[in-house]
Amino acid sequence: MIVATPDPATAEGIVAERYREDLENDGFVFGHTRAMAVNPEAEQSFETLLGAIIPSIGVRTYELATLGAAAALKSGHCLLAHGRRSLRIEALDEDEVVQIARGDADGPLPPGDAAVVRFAAKVSTDAAAMTDADSQDLRDHGYSDRQIVDIALAAAARNYFSRALLALAVPVDDVPGLSARVKEALLSPLSS
Repeated sequence: MIVATPDPATAEGIVAERYREDLENDGFVFGHTRAMAVNPEAEQSFETLLGAIIPSIGVRTYELATLGAAAALKSGHCLLAHGRRSLRIEALDEDEVVQIARGDADGPLPPGDAAVVRFAAKVSTDAAAMTDADSQDLRDHGYSDRQIVDIALAAAARNYFSRALLALAVPVDDVPGLSARVKEALLSPLSS
């Protein structure tokens, strides 16, 4: 990591709280938690943005957009963290997480969910080339204009967070609680 981060032993306030959550849940403080602890107000603003996005699209669609964006960005941090989160909260199952990470066109995702992943990937790789056809694909699967905006915001928010971690050279932590199959799939975009 290219910045000095608050020491867990001396952290105070919201930083100490975030560190404590990582320690209680996983036994160590994640690199991304330490990096964001340098500016906890920005991290709180990011969480507030997510709180404004998720209600209209639901957790499953948010995780689909997040994983689609993270895979397109080749963000190991976010792939592992949100792959695990999606499984823990049962928003997605292992086969679905593997399908998204590997970019498989055929798999268990329903067509509407696959449209979200495609949309998020395009937001992350070629947003300037997006047209109404991209939004129409989501509309054709029942998404409202508000939901389309929030799917775009979810993907863009993942770009913000992932790119900040990459720019700060935050090491990718070994995320506990993932099967070898899922971990391999989640890390596969990094080698492609």
